[in-house]
Amino acid sequence: MDVYLIVIGTLLAAVCIWKIFGIVNRYKEAIRLYSHKEIQSIGKFHPIWGHLHLISNFDDFTDICFELVKETKTRIVSFWIMFFFPLFAICHPETAKIVLKSSEPKSKGPGGAYYPLMDWLGDGLLISDGKKWERNRRLLTPAFHFDVLKPYVSIYNKVFDIFLDKLEKATSGGNSVEVYDPIGLATLDTMLRCSVSYDERVQEQGSNHPYVDAMKKLTHISQERLLRPWLTWDFVFYLSPLGREFSRHTKYVHDFDEKVIRERRASLAADPSVLKKRHLDFLDILLTARDEQGTGLTDREVRDEVDTFLFEGHDTTASSIGWAVYSLAKYPEEQQKVYEEVTKVLGGRQNVEWSDIQELSRLSLFIKESMRMFSPVPGIARVTTKKMELDGVTLPVNTEVTIMIQVLNHHEEIWKKPQEFRPDRFVDESNRDPYSYVPFSAGPRNCIGQHFAMNEQKVALAKLIQRFRILPDPNNIPVPTNGVVTRSKNGIYVKLEKR
Repeated sequence: MDVYLIVIGTLLAAVCIWKIFGIVNRYKEAIRLYSHKEIQSIGKFHPIWGHLHLISNFDDFTDICFELVKETKTRIVSFWIMFFFPLFAICHPETAKIVLKSSEPKSKGPGGAYYPLMDWLGDGLLISDGKKWERNRRLLTPAFHFDVLKPYVSIYNKVFDIFLDKLEKATSGGNSVEVYDPIGLATLDTMLRCSVSYDERVQEQGSNHPYVDAMKKLTHISQERLLRPWLTWDFVFYLSPLGREFSRHTKYVHDFDEKVIRERRASLAADPSVLKKRHLDFLDILLTARDEQGTGLTDREVRDEVDTFLFEGHDTTASSIGWAVYSLAKYPEEQQKVYEEVTKVLGGRQNVEWSDIQELSRLSLFIKESMRMFSPVPGIARVTTKKMELDGVTLPVNTEVTIMIQVLNHHEEIWKKPQEFRPDRFVDESNRDPYSYVPFSAGPRNCIGQHFAMNEQKVALAKLIQRFRILPDPNNIPVPTNGVVTRSKNGIYVKLEKR
């Protein structure tokens, strides 16, 4: 017995020494990079907190990156979460291009940018990597074919008719109205209808609907966890009030999804011909997809993809539409150009049709410029699986790299007068590297649903501008804030005049 205890004790000691040795080597390597001439640190390094003492939120970090790029022309900024977790922020399109063209995975390990989402979204397309990601990406690609996207246009119209009726009622007395939250409800309504054919008056119930409440709370808690590294470890997080709340909402969302999946599987098994009697939704395609071996997705994989689609599809699109509405109000001359195009394309029709979407070219330019000014996703992260050279800097394995999309979108080397709102800058993009503008990411891991999102935005904004003239509210100027998506600290308020 004593021999066994000695052996076990020796093995544990060896593992501990090996771990400590690895941490020390990683620390030494990080210190070497920290002092590299091509890298700028965000400030004085604290031996315990790293750089956390310099920032209170993601806005502080973004602002510092903007300042360093302007002052030093740096392309890479270093930032340490406490003393053991360094990450590097990419602030130039040419450097970001190297990362985006690679197949490096998302950073989903403890401390990584996507780790707080894992227990909620699982290992869906947003987070998965390797062979699993390749297989599931291939299986899900048909879900975004034009023939599948076409019927969704009628859903967009129905959803945003409800949205516009609510706005008209709210502004009947000439008051301004906050639009970001109602837009978020509308895009979630769209996602639920298009993904699982769920239509239960989400917009009418608002935050009273448990799914709406769960999505809001899960997004907020995931973001908060990133800035509290002591909550990185699950056993600490789930003992905290935030963790318990996260667990409760995650259970509700997963129970909801699993019930819908079970019922749909049973329905398809009982009558497979039902697929020919109605338009396909996202869940239909997930359940019927088969790989080369004839193997489909498991229930857990289906749930992960549904959760991913609902989260990634509604929150980012809501951000984009919200800031586009604000931009329409702020730039009346550009609004007039869009209105004239919408009037010409739609004529007297109130509904946008599939054939109209490609005709709304001015609206496309406007949306692109709005997404440049207010990137729906301010940053995306990758983690190196092998050594990677960026601008003469060799990053070691297992290094997190964050591409600062909001900084790239305002880089003066790429964009002439980046603080000016100029949709015409997108008229001719032939001389611009496609990796210099990546609102939907780029490369092999680009957003599979970008056409779905753009189509929804066009329908929403075309219907809005056809019914209303959008005016700014001078007493409520929105203040952008960066998080998982770009929101406004104080909402987005506008005034609406019926045309």
